[in-house]
Amino acid sequence: MRKLPALLHATSVLATVALLPASAVPAAPTAPAGTSAATPPTYDATPLKSYPAFDANQAIAVDKQYFYAVNNVTVTKHDRRTGEPLLQFAGDTAGPFKHLDSGVVVGGKLYATHSNYPEWPMESSIEVFDTRTMRHVDTFSFGIYRGSLTWLDRYDGAWWAGFANYDKIQDGMTEPYGETYNTQVVKLNDKFEPLQSWTIPKPILDRFKPMSNSGGSWGPDGRLWLTGHDLGEAYAMELPVAGSELRWIATVELPDVQGQGIAWDRSDPRQPTFWAISRPKRLVHTFSMPLASLQTPTAKGWQVLGPGQFRK
Repeated sequence: MRKLPALLHATSVLATVALLPASAVPAAPTAPAGTSAATPPTYDATPLKSYPAFDANQAIAVDKQYFYAVNNVTVTKHDRRTGEPLLQFAGDTAGPFKHLDSGVVVGGKLYATHSNYPEWPMESSIEVFDTRTMRHVDTFSFGIYRGSLTWLDRYDGAWWAGFANYDKIQDGMTEPYGETYNTQVVKLNDKFEPLQSWTIPKPILDRFKPMSNSGGSWGPDGRLWLTGHDLGEAYAMELPVAGSELRWIATVELPDVQGQGIAWDRSDPRQPTFWAISRPKRLVHTFSMPLASLQTPTAKGWQVLGPGQFRK
């Protein structure tokens, strides 16, 4: 009998709503203008400053005083105030360095991702440099693993990495280079052992094709920001509440950026900046991102139903 008052109350509310004029009934939530329910909104980044960087070809890494332009076998340390190049690590053309893809500065060391791209099978490693001297100080090899390691970041007590796969058919091959849909974001412990992994939504991967995910960096908003190989777009992502696919929260357009490796400068929490490169122009760009505009969808994707509501 305890259920009866609640039932009568619900019936009364429904009847009241039914008698209201159409203008008084609250409208159902709608997607932002220019978007569909399945496509998150798009915003614009605000350019702040640009630096010439002759080898800004693959990615950018940053700390409080310097930025580091990453190329295939070189990493150049620049003064943040002037943009002046100060030191460079230069790998020999005969190896062992083949394709440095991006980097992140953690505790005075630059952790750079490295692969044998475009050779097959894919091999990947993490190469570590002392940011003061730019000397190579350590290495960790994944060998043949989940794909081509393209980015690495440190966040929430763990390492996070992107292992890219591609639809592109490389010279001398007859099959795609791993297939773009196999791209993964992997959470690793301090020994670079996998803890969990996630996929990237297919609509984003379709934008990346025939290439893949080139950049990744955790923002001050607690979201993972991803970029592709070519487009001037950054995608704000969150870990899912269930399942294995990252949640796509928003897209931010980056003027004069063509994908590649990115970096959030988290050294000043009051003024966090987003760093990216213009590959054709050999420029490093910094941006202010519209973090206050980004909203996480509230719908979880499920309900708990009581008697009389069960789906059949």
